[in-house]
Order: sequence, then structure tokens, then C-alpha cells
Amino acid sequence: TDLCIGSINANRYRSELLNMIGMFVSTLPFRAELDPHWLFGEIVKYVREKCLSILEHSHYPLQHILSGLYLTQSNVSFLETLFDFITISEEVNDLSWNGVNLVQIPLDESYEMAKFDFSLNFTYNSSLDDNQLCCSFICASDLFEERTVLTLSQRFTYLCEQIFSSTSLQEPVDTCLTTISRLDLMLPNEMKEMQDVVFCRQTNI
Repeated sequence: TDLCIGSINANRYRSELLNMIGMFVSTLPFRAELDPHWLFGEIVKYVREKCLSILEHSHYPLQHILSGLYLTQSNVSFLETLFDFITISEEVNDLSWNGVNLVQIPLDESYEMAKFDFSLNFTYNSSLDDNQLCCSFICASDLFEERTVLTLSQRFTYLCEQIFSSTSLQEPVDTCLTTISRLDLMLPNEMKEMQDVVFCRQTNI
């Protein structure tokens, strides 16, 4: 399986840029060639090494990467599929300027404008003690219906349960020693419905 998605990088690759005010964020293409017979632990190691290798060259402009492939941003579909991992550090909640303490206040948004066709965002707040990741799907409403996004989120949740919660499996296994081809992307009710259709058990067919 050959996958390619976009991801956001802070792009502060030099020490003098770390505390400089400005917008340095860049979009990076991440390509992964996966073998369905690989163990999950092998996939994790492969993706980690691939990401570290890509981040070493994060300063290279995306336009130059695309021009080398005779592509432009307007006709590259993988740039509309985005993965983003946001880390909120403890320092963010303790800001001061000229003796004035700044307090971060979360704002409840009724909706979020989709900047890409499809994006999967993870947020980790190191200042909290729950040690949890927050995950959200942000999809363009002119491309995805609400029920489609709901199904995608349910499938993703079910996939995570298979990987990280052995109690959710009928036969608990070590996921690090399990090939990714054994992981189901379809929900149990979808699988049952498909089996019923194949074996002519649906009453309305």
C-alpha cells in the first residue's frame, strides 16, 4: 500500500528561530509504502524512522518538491488530506509580558472551518494529568455528509480499540506481533450485514 498525506510542521529548524515571532509553518508531504504482512510493531518503527527522516529536511520548500515531480499545489490531491499532531506545553499556560500575566481561556466554537478536504488532528496537553490524546476529524461539508464522517470516526475508534485494548477482542493478542492485515476497518455490524447479503440472509433482498 502506497500512502501519501500532508502534515504541518513548525519549521523552526534553526535555534535562532525558536523564539522569533512570525509564521514559519510549512506543509510537508509524508509518503509511506506499507506491506500488509508487516507486524504492527514493524509499522510503528518504520513510520517513526520515516517521519524523523522527513523532518530533517523540513526546511526544503514544498514548491521545490512538487516542481521536481512536475506538479503544482493546485493539482496534488494528497495535500488535501492532512494529519496534524498538536502538543500543548506547560509553558503555554504560564505566560507573562512586562509584569503582566496572561491566562489562556478556551473558546467553545460552534463550528470549525475546514482548511482541507479531510484532516485528522491529535492534541496532547502535557499540563494535564489525564495522559490522554484528543482526536478530531475536520472535513469539508461540501464533500462529506455528516453521517459519512460519523461512520469514519466509528471505524477509526474501532481500529484503535483493536490495537490498544485487548479486552475489546474476542481473542486477545499482542498487537505488536500482529500483522496489520488482521485488523478490521469495517465495523462489526457492517461485517454482519455483508455476510447476510452474501449468504442471502437479508429479508429485503
